[in-house]
Parts: sequence; structure tokens; C-alpha cells
Amino acid sequence: MNDRINSPPVRPALAGKAPNRWLQLIFGIICMGLVANLQYAWTLFVSPLDAKNHWGLTAIQLSFSIFILVETWLVPVEGWLVDKFGPRPVIAGGAIFAAAGWVMDAYATTLPMLYAAAVVAGIGAGCVYGTCVGNALKWFPDKRGLAAGLTAAGFGAGAAVTVIPIASMIQTSGYEHTFVFFGILQGVAIFILAMFMVRPQPPAGVQAAPRVVTTKVDYSTGTMLKTPVFWVIYALFVAVAAGGLMATAQIGPIAKDYGLAKLPMSLFGLTLPLLTMTLSIDNLANGFTRPLCGFLSDRLGRENTMFFVFLGEGLSMLGLMKFGHHPIAFMSFAALIFLFWGEIFSIFPAVCADTFGVKFAAGNAGTLYTAKGTASLLVPLASVLSAGGNWDRAFIVAAAITIAAAIAAKFVLLPMRKNFIESANANADKAEARARQRAA
Repeated sequence: MNDRINSPPVRPALAGKAPNRWLQLIFGIICMGLVANLQYAWTLFVSPLDAKNHWGLTAIQLSFSIFILVETWLVPVEGWLVDKFGPRPVIAGGAIFAAAGWVMDAYATTLPMLYAAAVVAGIGAGCVYGTCVGNALKWFPDKRGLAAGLTAAGFGAGAAVTVIPIASMIQTSGYEHTFVFFGILQGVAIFILAMFMVRPQPPAGVQAAPRVVTTKVDYSTGTMLKTPVFWVIYALFVAVAAGGLMATAQIGPIAKDYGLAKLPMSLFGLTLPLLTMTLSIDNLANGFTRPLCGFLSDRLGRENTMFFVFLGEGLSMLGLMKFGHHPIAFMSFAALIFLFWGEIFSIFPAVCADTFGVKFAAGNAGTLYTAKGTASLLVPLASVLSAGGNWDRAFIVAAAITIAAAIAAKFVLLPMRKNFIESANANADKAEARARQRAA
């Protein structure tokens, strides 16, 4: 069978000739940081776009949903390309699309043009994201959660470095010039880094973390899609991603409706509008949690970590709803939402590779990543629920779903996934024993 096979032994790296896997990881992290603004700085452009074109927040935020859908739902194809051709051409192509998408945003004078730009930018972001995460999973079978977390941290925290200059340039030069300048700058930098990326060559003899149960079987994407455990993982990803995406896309409008967006806030001698300060802190929290929770999941187990962080996200949403009209509370609970949300982008890819093997890791993790796109369909719903500036309904719905996901991770996914892996490993051991007997 070609779609479900025993994992081949890892080939030893040639001494002195193997690429440094940590350097490859660093290249991937930088690429992720450079492409992150397509998502995490988007909220800064929403109000200026509406002020000039009068399209309405719901119509403009549909562009965000289109971007997320394209970014995520094409990742399985991009993952297949990575598995077949290696990371270099896929990341280089992603750099071109990412730059083109933001340049198109600058010149968009109609909603269809804005939506077309979202498609182009989504292709670029997906090429970079899917490739870098898939590479991390393959390079580090012994530190899978940490490596995926560090890579995803680039996407979460990368925008923190540029959110202040982007916000400043929008104020001084207009959003159009900002789209063009940062689009080209980021695209060129990613393209150059792509030239240094090589196919993963994991070292021989490495083993999974002690608290992590891993499969001995490699499943193709088609076979993976036929397993019930995959769809449970997928549903949990959608549930938790929805709340975080709502916060990512709507934190600007929420701050505006609460009357806090332009309130000057000082931190460490730096004074900025509350929204700008909040976004910087949020992106740092979003990036910091990814390697941290990936590391913890390597030690404590994937589902145990999920339980605590999903629960924390739900409670943080309720805290922002209850206390968010106070400036300090708004900044604090917004940061907590991002802190408890960002870990899904390290734990879920690690869970996927643990459960379905590493041979097809880029394609499989990319397929699971489409859950983020599915979750993005709920972002416009948040605008509908919050009609009139009342965000309570949106917070309550998102919090309830996230808390339910925490319970399901601990009491449904944990035993289900353990039984699935143990059964598959037992069958693989029997097949290997029979093969040895025939050879003897």
C-alpha cells in the first residue's frame, strides 16, 4: 500500500555536509515574521480603507476572510509541492505573491479589486507558512512541539516589530503608500531567504519527547482524511481558531467602539495610541506562547496543554467583555486572548505529525491548517453579532465554543488519539515481525 506505510529509517546526515538544522529553522522563522503583516497588521488598514471608500466594515472584513480562506485552504497543495520539489521554489513563489497582494491593495478602488488582492496575498502567505511549518516538523522529530512553536512564533510575533512603523506610515503617508512600501520590502526579503532553504535532513537516532505518543506509520493525506480522529482534531482547531481570528480582525473596531482606540498610553517611556500599543503587546504575546506551549506540550502531553490554554482563552474573552471598557483591562485581557490563542499553531501541527507520521508532514499539516480558513468564516459573523457596538454576544459565543473545546481535548481527543496510535503501532509491529519471519 502506498498511502499507509511503515516509516523508513532516518538516513544519517553526512558529517560536515549536512545543513545546520537550527540555521534552517531560523531562516523559516524570519520568513514567517516577514509575511505575518498580511494578517496581523490588517486591522490597522480597515478604518482608513473605510474612511476613503465608504465600503462598510463588514464588506471590508470579508476581504480578511477571503485572505484567510485562500491562505489556509491552498496549503495542502502547497504542502504537496514542498514534499515533491523542496522548500526553495515554494517560498520564492510565495514572496512574489505576498508582495503583489499588498501592492494590489494599495490601488484597489472597488471591493472586487480588494477581494482579488486578498486572494493573491493569501496564496503568498500560504506558500510561506505551510512550507516553514512543514520543514520544522521534519527537521526536529525530537523537538516537534518546540520547533513548530518557534516557527509559528515568527508569524505571531513578527508583526510586533513592524506594527508601529506601519501605523506611523499610515498616519503620515497614507495607507496606499504603506501597502506598497511594506509589500515590496517584505517580498524581496523573503525571496532572498528562500534561496538558502534546503530539503530537511533530520539527524539519525532521534526519538520523540517522553510524554508524547507517536505513530510508527506514515499516512498519506487521503488516508488521514478517512480517520475519525483527524476530524475531531480538525473540529477543535476550528473552534479555538475562531475566537482568536475574531480578536485579530476586530480588535481595532472593538477599541474604537469602546472609545479607547486613540487614548494615549505610556509604557517603558514610550507613549502611543492605545490601539497601536495593544497590537504590539498582543503580537508579542501571540508569538511568545507558540514556542512556550510547544515546549510544554513536548513535556506535559499535547491534550493536557490544550486543556489549560483553551480554557484560558475562553475566560480571557469573558474578562475583556466584562472589564474591557477600562484602558488597562482592555490591554491586559486582549494580550491574554492572544497568549492563549497563539499556541494552536504549534500544538496542532505537532499533533498531526505525532498521529499521522512525518513522511507526508507538510501536506498533512497543511490540510489540518485549512481549519483556520474554516474558522475565518465566522469573522463576519462577529460583526453581525456586534451590530450597534454591542460586542457582548460575540464574546459569549466565542468563549463558550472555546471552553467546550478545552473539555473535548482532555476527555474526547486524548483517549481517542491514544487508542488510534497504539492500534496502528501494534499492527505495524505485527507486519514487521511477519516480514522478518519471511526473510528468515
